[in-house]
Amino acid sequence: MTTSTPAVVAEGLRKRYGTTRALAGLDLAVPAGTVHGLLGPNGAGKTTAVRILSTLVRCDAGRARVAGFDLARQPDLIRTRIALTGQYAAVDEILSARQNLVLFGRLHHLGAGDARRRADELLEQFGLTEAAGRSAREFSGGMRRRLDLAASLIRTPEVLFLDEPTTGLDPRSRNQLWDAVRALVREGTTVLLTTQYLEEADQLADRISVVDTGRVVAEGTADELKSHIGADRIEVVVRDAAGLDRAVALVHQSCGTPPEVDRDSRRVTAPVRDDRVAALTRVMRALHGAGVVVEDIGVRRPTLDEAFLQLTGHGTADAAGPNATLPSPAHAGRTATPGGTA
Repeated sequence: MTTSTPAVVAEGLRKRYGTTRALAGLDLAVPAGTVHGLLGPNGAGKTTAVRILSTLVRCDAGRARVAGFDLARQPDLIRTRIALTGQYAAVDEILSARQNLVLFGRLHHLGAGDARRRADELLEQFGLTEAAGRSAREFSGGMRRRLDLAASLIRTPEVLFLDEPTTGLDPRSRNQLWDAVRALVREGTTVLLTTQYLEEADQLADRISVVDTGRVVAEGTADELKSHIGADRIEVVVRDAAGLDRAVALVHQSCGTPPEVDRDSRRVTAPVRDDRVAALTRVMRALHGAGVVVEDIGVRRPTLDEAFLQLTGHGTADAAGPNATLPSPAHAGRTATPGGTA
């Protein structure tokens, strides 16, 4: 359940590692009880931001509050209210799943009985009960990530930092992890998620901050970010290249704007300026009336991938590069102890 008080607030965070500028004045506000995505390419500063906000690294400048406490003056209080799952599973491969969770329970000062009970609860929650006695080294990548996340939740945190938690996972394992995150948020946990996966941000995040070269360059819901590249678009693929020029003229006439043409794929694309169904109907009637045979036709919404490319000028897997002209952002554990990496 969201509240008006942000669970995480950062203002002007800056960090350098030698001559490398990791953060260049990052601003962030994460409402409580939500999933907030930090989306950006390698080297954008996402992990550095998480390491600072989870008290693992000190910033060079700026200020922040996490779970209501000042990052510079009250890091110990923050650590009791957060958890962190890093990019790689950090469980002990020799121990079984249950032994790992009991160990973390004891490190969190639970009594032996309470640690065992909490371990069993988490094993059931993350679908690991049948594998509870197996060594973690026998686990698949998805099972390890679920165990790693379970270890972060020995004590349910107010704020959970997830740093690229599904890197390297297959689609099924990613979906399982997404379900676990959604369940946590329903129970009131705030999640700050860093990711390179556009689909992951689209699926999970209530709001997304696009990070590039150490700062937030855009912020909003997935739909708001997609709207930066314009309206829905009609796409037509003609069956015969001979009909392509006629299709271009008809789509132009029906939509009122010059379409884009990909001759290799025989594809014609034009933005929709009015009702999408009405526009699609006009195009279909015009093409049918002219005898243009269509292989495929439909209305497509912009993707988050396209929005990201327009906002940053490169993809999420690319090295951070120069920014284009960008809209301003909307901004005005593993309890940093044993285990996780950021």
